[in-house]
Amino acid sequence: MNLEYFIAKRLIRGGTDKISISAPIIKIAIAAIALGILMMLIAIATGDGLKVKIREKVTAFNGHIQIYNYDNNNSDVSVVPVSLEQDFYPEFTSVDEVAHVQAVASKAGVIRTENTFEGMIAKGVGKDYNWKVLEEYLVAGQLPKYDGDLNDQVLMSRIMASRLQLKTGDSFYAVFFKDEADKLPNQRKFEITGIYDSGFEEIDGVLVFVDIRHIQRMNKWEADQVGNFEVFLTDFDAIEEKTKEIYGKTLSDLDTQNIQNKYFRIFEWVGLFDFNIALIIGIMIIVAGINMITALLVLILERTQMIGILKALGSANWSIRKVFLYNATYLIGIGLLWGNAIGLGIIWLQNKYRLFKFPNPKEYYVEYIPVHIDIFTVIILNIGVLLLCLLMLLLPSYIITKITPVRAIKFE
Repeated sequence: MNLEYFIAKRLIRGGTDKISISAPIIKIAIAAIALGILMMLIAIATGDGLKVKIREKVTAFNGHIQIYNYDNNNSDVSVVPVSLEQDFYPEFTSVDEVAHVQAVASKAGVIRTENTFEGMIAKGVGKDYNWKVLEEYLVAGQLPKYDGDLNDQVLMSRIMASRLQLKTGDSFYAVFFKDEADKLPNQRKFEITGIYDSGFEEIDGVLVFVDIRHIQRMNKWEADQVGNFEVFLTDFDAIEEKTKEIYGKTLSDLDTQNIQNKYFRIFEWVGLFDFNIALIIGIMIIVAGINMITALLVLILERTQMIGILKALGSANWSIRKVFLYNATYLIGIGLLWGNAIGLGIIWLQNKYRLFKFPNPKEYYVEYIPVHIDIFTVIILNIGVLLLCLLMLLLPSYIITKITPVRAIKFE
């Protein structure tokens, strides 16, 4: 039988006298553990949620990796076409974790109406385009369909539609200038079938989705020529590795770029979330540990006579220390239980009902506070907090070795 565990269990079952010193201190320690794990869970869930949401938005409009001709010089406008006759299109079978490959092309232009005008980049997409990733950003109308004959349907952002005073069902003219200055520009008439809102002004302020065949005709390209390819991965964390692998699997005249490089400022900012989360976790563990140290010292003080009796009966110092560490583990467990129940409950409510929103959504690219956490992270966090708190209690429990049986039994 584990004697230390048996004694600790009897102490726990026996409870603590309500008028004793330890009762309020123990409650404060449990509350500190609960509040600490609650803050850690919320910090992780909101930090990871915001990272995931921003990644999803940027990826939805760009893919994870772009493959294009070297002569484009990283321009947002397609300059030199790429042939569709590639080994990686339409299925990239030579690289694992590639979910989808789609062909696109871009061309700069100007939208003009009776009252105003606006610069834009027309993003040409075809029947292979994955519209599912944009469905959640659709705020009015419907997504265009380019799987049939050439049509004039476009998807425009809410910001641009507001500036141009347009809505779904309205038509407008767009002018696309040619490389040769002495030639007349191309003019196209489009109809707005849908309006989207991604929250990214860098995207919403310029991007209009059109049928890729318009761009092919204006650029005098063949039907099998496009501006570049967008590659979607199944795992974002493998983006750097897959960028290098895809680069090695494509022809020598093609280059690759991932969205982390294209939008490096955004992802540098997103990377700061990890530091903030780690800082919050560190502070909460220190606060919880200090409260538990205080509670343990008070428990030892209250049980000084018991410690003296156990020593007089021949118990070793480590054996007595284990009794109090078992007791502390129980108190930490109670705090973790309450903290997890409240924290995960708040996270679930926020995920389902989006109760809390950002006061200035433009700064965070989303209107509400997104949350994301997995069970593995919760388990690791709880085990880590428990172990770290117990490690912090090892040193103060050493005070038991300084207690002598004679003085302890006479202690009042």
